Amino acid sequence: MWKEALVLCQLLTLGRPLWAQEDPATAAVTPQDCNLECVRQGGPGCEYCRITRADVEKTLGFRSIEAFGSCVPWPCFELLGEEDPEVCQHYVHAPNDVTVEVLHDQNPKSDTIVVSWKPSYYGIAFLRGFQVSLQALGGSYVACQLFLFHRNLSLPASHAERVYKSDPFPGLSLGSQYAVTVMALPVPEQWERFYHSKIFSTRSCAEKNGLEKCKKDWYPEHIELQQKGTDIIVTFNLAPPSLDIRGYFSLCYAKGMKKYMDIKPNPTKNKTHHSYQLHGLQEGTNYTCEIAADLVDAVRKKFSVRVIHLQQEAALPLTTRPSLALMIPLGLALVAMFVILLAVLTRRRPNLWMKKLEIKPDIIEQHQERSTQQEVMSLPSNRLTPPRLLICYCSRDGPAHVRAVMQLGAFLQQHMATQVCLDLWDSLSLAEEGTMGWHCRRIRESDFVLVICSRGLRSQPSHPDPEGDEEEADEELGWGSNTSSSAAAAAIPLIGEEVGRAKARGQDLSKYMAAVFEYSEETDIPAELGLVAHYTLTRDLPLLFSHLHGVALHRPGGYLKIEHISEEGFTKLPAGAALQWAICEAGMVLREKEHHSVEGGD
Repeated sequence: MWKEALVLCQLLTLGRPLWAQEDPATAAVTPQDCNLECVRQGGPGCEYCRITRADVEKTLGFRSIEAFGSCVPWPCFELLGEEDPEVCQHYVHAPNDVTVEVLHDQNPKSDTIVVSWKPSYYGIAFLRGFQVSLQALGGSYVACQLFLFHRNLSLPASHAERVYKSDPFPGLSLGSQYAVTVMALPVPEQWERFYHSKIFSTRSCAEKNGLEKCKKDWYPEHIELQQKGTDIIVTFNLAPPSLDIRGYFSLCYAKGMKKYMDIKPNPTKNKTHHSYQLHGLQEGTNYTCEIAADLVDAVRKKFSVRVIHLQQEAALPLTTRPSLALMIPLGLALVAMFVILLAVLTRRRPNLWMKKLEIKPDIIEQHQERSTQQEVMSLPSNRLTPPRLLICYCSRDGPAHVRAVMQLGAFLQQHMATQVCLDLWDSLSLAEEGTMGWHCRRIRESDFVLVICSRGLRSQPSHPDPEGDEEEADEELGWGSNTSSSAAAAAIPLIGEEVGRAKARGQDLSKYMAAVFEYSEETDIPAELGLVAHYTLTRDLPLLFSHLHGVALHRPGGYLKIEHISEEGFTKLPAGAALQWAICEAGMVLREKEHHSVEGGD
């Protein structure tokens, strides 16, 4: 008996080191407060350190861009490669299982997130740290954090199950999309698998604070309809007084007709509900109506309206109503007439069939055409990944034009099943590779290239001046002169060469497209792009969708209809309304500039 107990005790003693190794491997690793000098010397307590901007400035001797924090191009070579250059010359694969967690934030106008990931076991022995960058899709917000291991640390493959975390990223706008990129260090020059990107959305104001506390997300929840004659009385609940919403609007449409109405409730009469009348609606027609607060990009509440035909029969006086004695003979007479009519129709049945054969064929064809037009085509499902689209543009037309381009990219990414590549969303790679290098690689990797043509692109010199208008536009957007936000002029000769080469070889030219916004003209398209497809946005959004996904809008017996990219339907989406507003704003700015230039010339 004592021998079995001794063996069990020895097994438990030998098993303790194994248990001790499993616990730290599965626990999340958070950054430590340690300076860069400790990391470079390999001292104790510097296993996973956050590197501050002050440490980078002290070590390198220059100030980095405020938005990029402590992140610098090739941080391993710059910060750890002086003592031992071989430390930064190995391949390390991209991290896995990148997740975004929302933290508790008392600020009702923003969210705070923290990023976590697992390192790949490929090259984990040479892993020197991580770089985590965060970018806003459709905006200019950029933030970056740098984490390094000390130079003497070498992780085993078993530590690939460890979860590493970043520091919190605070102040993220609600209801916005962001792209987070986790990069493994070191980063060899010709290696494309050293980072992992993930797109996520922050919570909406309604999700975080409740609908009654969000002015932008509020919409009427309770709507009641009542018909009075041919008019419809609509009653809806008003916004809380704390939101300070004083005006509303209603929009009804059917069969190409639209009815718009401004609504100005009187808060002194009723603070909770308001009623208004819809006039001039056609009987028997189904209307789709929307009601929303009179705010930019407000959420709209939809409801259906149908005017029912009311048959008003005047009640006869009791003295004039027919008696039962008179109704019985009348009923018998009607039955006799029905029997006689049935006999006549039975005899004339062959003649009726002959007349049916005389129906004209064109009437049948028109009926068939009307019925087949209601068929709807389905999109092909054999594509595993969305098409990759590179958008090139020119910022010489000012920040309003750049905002329109960014809103277009956000709409294509969210609602047209397209993976959009835009230089403003990839500023870190742009700074590392350079403008021409970045665009050459993206043109080669993308399935399609869309050039947004404008007056500034047409008048762009062959060698843009880095100190000219582009820098001023970038500064207005908050980027500064170190980040290029426009390289369409530099990419035009490259695209022109590719188009000419493909045309000479008889190859397909569908990869390249040119487009103008509604405030630009066809003459703004350069001659190098004269052979490619041209689109006017937002009018040609369905054609652009057809081009990107290779589907036909019309075919014999059917047509393709997608509600949120139609000429009227895309504005119902928040991203579509933002795109329309950005294009209108850019057009107003352009017309104002033309007006001032004319006055200056006079």
